[in-house]
Amino acid sequence: MLPPLITLEEHFFSAAVLNSADDQAQNGIVDKYIEQFKAIPGIENQLKDLGQRRLSDMDKGKVSLQVISHAPGAPSPALCKNANDQLAAAVQKNKERFAGFAVLPIAEPGECARELERTVQQHGFVGALVDCHDNGKYFDGDEYDVMWQKFEELDVPCYIHPSWPSDDMLPRYTGNFTGGAARSLGASGWGWHNEVALHTLRLYASGVFDKFPKLKIIIGHFGEMIPFMLARIAKLSVRWGDQQRKWQQVWDENIWITTSGVWSLDPMRTILANTKIDHILYSVDYPFEQNENGLKWMEELEQSGLVSREQLEMIAYRNSEKLLRVKAPQ
Repeated sequence: MLPPLITLEEHFFSAAVLNSADDQAQNGIVDKYIEQFKAIPGIENQLKDLGQRRLSDMDKGKVSLQVISHAPGAPSPALCKNANDQLAAAVQKNKERFAGFAVLPIAEPGECARELERTVQQHGFVGALVDCHDNGKYFDGDEYDVMWQKFEELDVPCYIHPSWPSDDMLPRYTGNFTGGAARSLGASGWGWHNEVALHTLRLYASGVFDKFPKLKIIIGHFGEMIPFMLARIAKLSVRWGDQQRKWQQVWDENIWITTSGVWSLDPMRTILANTKIDHILYSVDYPFEQNENGLKWMEELEQSGLVSREQLEMIAYRNSEKLLRVKAPQ
């Protein structure tokens, strides 16, 4: 029998963004989802719902607690505040089943720090989820120190999540193939994962983890390909600068990975061999993935013999309870 399940890469769309009169916000965020709305029946309604529909879908996948975050796209400070307040109201109504990650106005680091502090202290949010770049800009510059310092000060994690390629990135993903292939290569077919991995390595190379040694970063999709290059990164990163804390130490102490949306046991075999068991977290990527698919994968993991009962429980919910200071309803 499976233990309780906590998931933490699970999304919603705020009324603030959907109803915004700001054409730039609409075109920059909502329009990117049009293809997915067409491809996945019902997903738009699932993203909008923060009530009974979501709870019902959680029950289908035996999800005990869902940590909810805004779908990718970087709203303005005002839209972030409205979105976070909407999520907070939903969490308050279902405190046993929901928790919240803040959405931050990632283009403005100082505003990110202020909104993170507000949502953690006023709403009890357990961290934040941010896009992996802002129109092609990464967050390894000194101007983002104020944001990383606030994450460390509040002792909550930052989930770095994929986002669509910026205009200057698009040529990398176009070529002698269909537009559908180009869109997929730039997004969930490859580029999303590559960009999160690159961003994580940039944070290390720029010394962010030396400045903020207690910073907690979460990345999804079985570590966004990093586990499969882990030994090579550790070997070659000694050339990247005079980091006080070497890559392997940062991987062991500062980075957590989730299972979101990758329903194969093959990646888990690698991860179990080179990633600390208490840094592996179950997640689904709802509603872009179905909770039932995650449940089936967890059942396969339970039956595979790859993990003990104690390890299964750690992945399923105990690691998330410890990292986020939440409690899965039994």
